[in-house]
Amino acid sequence: MSYALHKAALALLALTAAALSQNVIPAVAGEPPATLKVTSSAFQPDGVIPKKYSCDGAEVTPPLAWSDPPAGTKSFSLIMDDPDARPTTWVHWVLFDVPADARSLPENLPKTNELANGARQGVNGEPKIGYEGPCPPPGPVHNYHFKLYALDGKLGLKSGATKAEVEKAMKGHILAETQLVGRFGR
Repeated sequence: MSYALHKAALALLALTAAALSQNVIPAVAGEPPATLKVTSSAFQPDGVIPKKYSCDGAEVTPPLAWSDPPAGTKSFSLIMDDPDARPTTWVHWVLFDVPADARSLPENLPKTNELANGARQGVNGEPKIGYEGPCPPPGPVHNYHFKLYALDGKLGLKSGATKAEVEKAMKGHILAETQLVGRFGR
């Protein structure tokens, strides 16, 4: 490889790494980067998740809202997990094939295979369908990641899919992604 070509490849790699570190991913080559942001009216980013949404409370889903996705978005997926759990990351919620026109999820979604808007729920770490609220052991506070993905199509998986199955199906179809982190301890 020539020096000039090697230098150009390194520059492209650096730009890609910078975009990924900011959760900014180009939707299509040549278009401006797409940004996506997810929020909750129940807690601030890196804030404490209220007890209501945990196993110590009603264990209902928190309300979530997000910004407009990039052009070409056909569906969304949402994965909530706890990377602080031991011995491995604990999965709290898997939701996919959320319609492209959705911009929010209300509080207290049912623990059903399919939601009224056609979105499908996967299994959490129990493994059970739907949301499982934060429930760490006594000790250090845990971080809960609500990861939202804008996709270029529906995944077409059956309800009850695992996090691993959803992540595999999303590969190569993610137009943008973002996350909201909430904290909870006992």
